[in-house]
Amino acid sequence: MSKRRKLFLTTFILFIIFIVYTILVKYYDVATIGPKNSAVGFSGINSLVHHALPYNEFWYKLTKYLGIIPFLYCAFYGLQGIMQIIRYKSLKKIDKRLIYLGIFYVVMLIVYVLCDKIVINYRPILEDGVLESSFPSSHTLLAICVCATSLLISKYYIKNENVLKIFNILTYILMIVLVVGRLLSGVHWLTDIIGGIIISAFLVYLYYSFIYTYKKTRD
Repeated sequence: MSKRRKLFLTTFILFIIFIVYTILVKYYDVATIGPKNSAVGFSGINSLVHHALPYNEFWYKLTKYLGIIPFLYCAFYGLQGIMQIIRYKSLKKIDKRLIYLGIFYVVMLIVYVLCDKIVINYRPILEDGVLESSFPSSHTLLAICVCATSLLISKYYIKNENVLKIFNILTYILMIVLVVGRLLSGVHWLTDIIGGIIISAFLVYLYYSFIYTYKKTRD
């Protein structure tokens, strides 16, 4: 099997895993362990982890403000696309990696909004006295999707090797801190974080499958 087919197969498998996982989160081991007796799946493990890692204001605020940085990444690559449009005066000449990335950002945004609108479970804490949708973790989704895709194409837009190395290291750190920090903040159930990782992996593999195909057509 070619690498391209393996990538798309992995992408499909990750999508199926997310669907099955989401169904399990919705219906397996459900108990009213959330605020205002809200129901939560995988209640045993979720309750155990939440009691071990209750609300932590430091991690909540840190991840909240660090969560702005991925949007700056989006702006950076968006600016690269605008500069190429100005330079080449043609959409056809824009780097396909950037076009795919733009489409990826739109899909990510749609998923981001859907995560907020479709309630699988609610957060383990109240936000201003209100229950808020919790699954999957949108911070985890944003962190992994933006940081991982940036790591895939940063070498094409940062030519200085030392700067590129520092940029990629900081990107890895940002991604890890946002994901782990969101769990440590206590504002999500463990299954929310895992769900965010799975859906992000699916989206990133989908993006990588397309840019790998593009790269092979150019070789």
